[in-house]
Amino acid sequence: MTSSREASAGKGRGRRIILWRHGQTSWNVERRFQGSTDVELTGTGLAQARRAARLLASLRPDAVVASDLRRAAATAAELATLTGLDVTHDEGLRETYAGVWQGLTHAEIIARYGEEYAAWKRGEPVRRGGGELETEVADRAAPVVLRHAEKLPEDGTLVVVSHGGTIRTTIGRLLGLDPRNWESLGGLSNCCWSVLGEGARGWRLLEHNAGTLPEPVLGDDD
Repeated sequence: MTSSREASAGKGRGRRIILWRHGQTSWNVERRFQGSTDVELTGTGLAQARRAARLLASLRPDAVVASDLRRAAATAAELATLTGLDVTHDEGLRETYAGVWQGLTHAEIIARYGEEYAAWKRGEPVRRGGGELETEVADRAAPVVLRHAEKLPEDGTLVVVSHGGTIRTTIGRLLGLDPRNWESLGGLSNCCWSVLGEGARGWRLLEHNAGTLPEPVLGDDD
């Protein structure tokens, strides 16, 4: 008679989704809200991507999908170079569109739109700068991730290269968290990642903001 532990072990670990944030940009350093603005990596950001790609390549991913914005595409390209995998680019993985907030520094947003910012931090549905709701970001991004995850072989690994805010909303959606609680998922540092694993009751958060030594979070979702 097979024990439940043996049966579980026989099924393997299940599929994995690695959600990897892009490397540093000049707007990250300036604490300037990027949103869907197409900002390139800095030299430091490219170095971050190359280093992180070496670590992620050792996990032997089966597929890579990325936002089509240059900072994410360039990050994904470093992993593609090491693994030989083709990168599928999808605009559904872009960062949150935030209207008039885009291009403003954190301090400028607080000064000009303080009430709106505070409401967002309280978990209220807010169109920051007149842009997208977080739930709308999840509506477009999570299906992209799931569609590619469904194509994985048994115990396969998918790497998703995207943006801090989009990754957070996607994780919240895949874990079934109430949108008001998505803020409880801390932001990702540049070129760090989170790992979701397939469990008996759906996706589980196995690692969050993983990488090396902790670095400050400099991004739109802070």
